[in-house]
Amino acid sequence: METLMSVIVGIIFAIGVYLVLSNSLLRIILGISVLAHGANLLIITMGGLKKGGVPILREEAAAYTDPLPQALILTAIVINFAITAFLLVLAYRAYQTTGVDDMDDLRGPDHV
Repeated sequence: METLMSVIVGIIFAIGVYLVLSNSLLRIILGISVLAHGANLLIITMGGLKKGGVPILREEAAAYTDPLPQALILTAIVINFAITAFLLVLAYRAYQTTGVDDMDDLRGPDHV
């Protein structure tokens, strides 16, 4: 199962890099978000895809799921949402000011 998830993470990273390398500002923002989701999936995969009980210790030592990767991903999702919202507002303001969404046009006329 971890091998399949690793392949899926690689595909998600490839899609994210492709979007980040495009000229459209909106595609760059979507690419950053896709890369963050790929990183979240990578963290949960490396944390282990095993079934277990809740991490409450009792008399018998049973297998339990590690809650740390889940807590890290929950925090990363909130941060990713905030960064995506900020970048969308920034892109909207740049579009209102300049009227273009292309990165080459945003650099200015003296760009070679």
